[in-house]
Amino acid sequence: MKPSPRPDIQPGLPFPPETSVPAAPKPPRRKKRRLPRRVRWALAGAALLGIIIGGIVLLIPSGPSPPPAEEAAALPAAETPPWTTVEETVDRGETLSEIFMKHGLAPAEIDRFVKDVKPVFDFKKIRAGRTIKLSLDESGDLRALEYPTDERSYILVTNEGGTYVAAKKEYPFEKRFGYVDGVIEDSLYAAVVARNENPTLSWHIEQLFGWDVDFWAGLRKGDAFRAVYEKYYVDGKFAGYGEILAAEFRNQGDLYRAFRFEYPDTKKADHFDAEGRSLRKEFLKSPLLGRGRLTSRFSLSRLHPIRKVYRAHYGVDYAAPLGTPVYATADGTVLEAGLSGASGRMIRLRHKNNFETYYLHLARILVKKGDKVEGGRQIGTVGSSGESTGPHLDYRIKEGGVYINPLSKKFAPVEPLRPEFKKAFLGVMSVLAAALDAPLAAVRK
Repeated sequence: MKPSPRPDIQPGLPFPPETSVPAAPKPPRRKKRRLPRRVRWALAGAALLGIIIGGIVLLIPSGPSPPPAEEAAALPAAETPPWTTVEETVDRGETLSEIFMKHGLAPAEIDRFVKDVKPVFDFKKIRAGRTIKLSLDESGDLRALEYPTDERSYILVTNEGGTYVAAKKEYPFEKRFGYVDGVIEDSLYAAVVARNENPTLSWHIEQLFGWDVDFWAGLRKGDAFRAVYEKYYVDGKFAGYGEILAAEFRNQGDLYRAFRFEYPDTKKADHFDAEGRSLRKEFLKSPLLGRGRLTSRFSLSRLHPIRKVYRAHYGVDYAAPLGTPVYATADGTVLEAGLSGASGRMIRLRHKNNFETYYLHLARILVKKGDKVEGGRQIGTVGSSGESTGPHLDYRIKEGGVYINPLSKKFAPVEPLRPEFKKAFLGVMSVLAAALDAPLAAVRK
């Protein structure tokens, strides 16, 4: 029988010298209580069962053990299946199906792709000039697709186990601020280009002041403008314009100013003048936003160019190149959209306050009966259908069932600034006005 260990010795530690520490007095022994025999057998059985289960678990194959950290670092990473990425620039009139079939995708696969991604984007509306990236695996199956919707965003489609999943993405862009001013010699377009800005900036300015200024019939040499706006860059390259923050336009002696204000509660934004009136009116001055030349005015007696008789002309004619965009001049509902005798392809819209607008001689119609449209939305393109001597738009307005002159009618502003935000607006306006007046101090191009 082994002797009991000394009380001054801790297990695992060397014995101390005999004389270093006096022996501690032995504590009085306590009489151990023994558990009942059946309890001891039960505990022993439970311990034995735990050992057996543990052994079984160890014997079940669970795959190779992971290597030590040093060895794992030396192992090669798992290789992904090789994909081939190709780029296809959309030709005029080319469809997505035609592009897919170039790369051997079956018609059934194409149909599945279109149906899967349609809730996010309708690929039947791809535009010529855009570049589509296709990623194909070794078997020729489509694994991913990237399509740019504009300069700053794109649609990414991935093949997830046989289902195509689409998502809208944005390119990582940098936002800068710009300033431009100029004097009109010929057109706003030419004045903007003369300032080394992209011509699309002229369209943004036209959209902003198009409620008050007719950029063809009403523009005069010597009219002037200036604006502070956002510019976007991707990888250091210009990628488009953002919001116009502040702008002014002097037209025939009248000065129009616009300041962008975003409501803190709804995050909706609009442009207001210094008095808090919205620049948006009930109707735009022109459905072409400066992209046409006024060739015929509203008249109760005009020589018809084809019939050669004098009769009333209840609209204004804008000559413009075939395919020029035509915009709804106000929010409304489509009452008619189709062929209408001498009017050719025509759209008729109903607006609030008992107004109707007509757009005649179109080449294409982009809406259908019953559609709700917003002012400034493209609804068609300039054509020469019906009784027409060349590509132009005949634009008409009815008020209370009677034709009125679109060029002389004065329309009221809509949705003025909410009164509770007048103080906040004035604070924003003062900063933006300073940016217009001293752009070199307020704007970094």
